[in-house]
Amino acid sequence: MREFPRLAASLKARGKRLFGKKSFWFTLPATVVNRYNYCMCKKTFPLSKKELEDVAKRFPTPFYLYDEKAIRKNARDIKAAFSCFEDFYEHFAVKALPNPHILKILKEEGFGADCSSLTELLLAENAGLRGDEVMFTSNETPSCEYKKAASMGAVINLDDITHIDFLEKKCGLPELLSFRYNPGDKKIGNAIIGSPLEAKYGLTFEQLIQAYKIAKDKGVKRFALHTMVASNELNAGYHIETGSLLFQTAAAIKERCGVVLEFINLGGGVGIPYKPEDKALDYNFLSSGLKKLFDSILVPAGLGSIKIRTEWGRTITGPYGYLVSRAIHKKDIYRKYIGLDASMADLMRPAIYGAYHHISVIGKENEPAEETYDVVGGLCENNDKFAIMRNLPRIHADEDDGDLIVIHDSGAHGRAMGFNYNGKLRAGELLLCEDGGIKVIRRKETAADYFATCDSTGFYL
Repeated sequence: MREFPRLAASLKARGKRLFGKKSFWFTLPATVVNRYNYCMCKKTFPLSKKELEDVAKRFPTPFYLYDEKAIRKNARDIKAAFSCFEDFYEHFAVKALPNPHILKILKEEGFGADCSSLTELLLAENAGLRGDEVMFTSNETPSCEYKKAASMGAVINLDDITHIDFLEKKCGLPELLSFRYNPGDKKIGNAIIGSPLEAKYGLTFEQLIQAYKIAKDKGVKRFALHTMVASNELNAGYHIETGSLLFQTAAAIKERCGVVLEFINLGGGVGIPYKPEDKALDYNFLSSGLKKLFDSILVPAGLGSIKIRTEWGRTITGPYGYLVSRAIHKKDIYRKYIGLDASMADLMRPAIYGAYHHISVIGKENEPAEETYDVVGGLCENNDKFAIMRNLPRIHADEDDGDLIVIHDSGAHGRAMGFNYNGKLRAGELLLCEDGGIKVIRRKETAADYFATCDSTGFYL
């Protein structure tokens, strides 16, 4: 069986730094590390031009559209890939797409929720999720949010060693308690989330050991471990390495604390292919690599009963959501601009991250990309751009009959990150149901919504 020197050396060296000479070791099969991706991703849209025009007549642009059938299929594919682990469980990261209709769909597919605020807990509860179906991972958390999580029976995942006493004082310690691990220089972050050494999240390794001892002495009976070290990472080898780190940490916790973890939450951070030339991460490669580590590290350590959980968000819904807008203005100065009726108030990722989102001109997908445009919105901010110098088919811009523009891969961290600068009103959300029908799952904001929290004395719309 062949080894992969670079990843192998990295894992081995980091294991020794963390655990000394007692570091566990294993050999990865050839297919696990270097064949972590498959097939380039062709960008498609589930409706024809006529179908979308009909929808736009009923629900004026801009709006978000989510594909229920595709979301359900993806959820089933993930469960099938990870069926090699007994009782595998996914807590959908509510922050990615905080809509109760989506949470209910995912609950029907056997997924739970990962929450990080009071409102997200309420969303999960509204979707019918309670108990350990919900994991509450927050930081700098007010006591009212811990109390709500405790009342739901959610798994509380503490972000700092000082929060043990805070939680005990404010609402008591639960029977099951999890801790979030920050591996520092034992794990390299990626460009989006940054280095763990600079992250505000989690406990150091020595704090982690101390925390389990303290919690055990205070009467906590059941324990879990969690980390989150990357965002939008398509390299399966990176996630496999994270599994190695956590599995070895679990073995060290047992050795030094006498604590046998009930489950390990591998966190989120699995990416999606935003660009057509990107390659989608293969769930089966990832799960098989993690299973190899599980059997090589945890089983010999007497920890084969540990359950595996994740808190994926982007990869669950991201590719199956679309921001639909209409081209309403065209401007030619030093560059050519296409102005949409959507703005960065609807989708801020390109503006704040320089993130790429693929753009389709509906009905012109097969036409030559003979024009170069900046595709922009109407905010009084120069970074209000969905694309810069993007090659696209020639676009017809008109408020009444301009081309419909679809911004792909907007099903996560899209509408959720919307805002009201310039008094812009956030887009609504539509669900393309399995039977082909369209359902409003969040209406568009109105001016009345914008002013609802103001003292409206003497103010008239």
